Amino acid sequence: MLTDPRIAVAVVVVAVITFVCRVAPFALLRGRSRSPLVDFLASTMPLGVMIVLVAYTLDSAAPATWLPAVVGIGTTAGLHLWRRSIGLSLIGGTGVYILASILLS
Repeated sequence: MLTDPRIAVAVVVVAVITFVCRVAPFALLRGRSRSPLVDFLASTMPLGVMIVLVAYTLDSAAPATWLPAVVGIGTTAGLHLWRRSIGLSLIGGTGVYILASILLS
């Protein structure tokens, strides 16, 4: 059984590892000239990540729960196309998804 101090140490270790993993790419690429590969990845990765997340969301969910997910995805896409604001898109899409999940359950 884990005690409170051990849980706290585990949380700190996981937080440090997560932070290092998030900062490492920026630290490794700082001061280097932009390569064609980095430019290509910078332009294609955001869309690729979103496609993978959408596919995972719809694949891992039971078909009965697809409607809230599709409504949330549509809202996120619509808000982003309308305002081009990542924060608004994420918060609005998540809020609509949660509301649709509650109303349709």
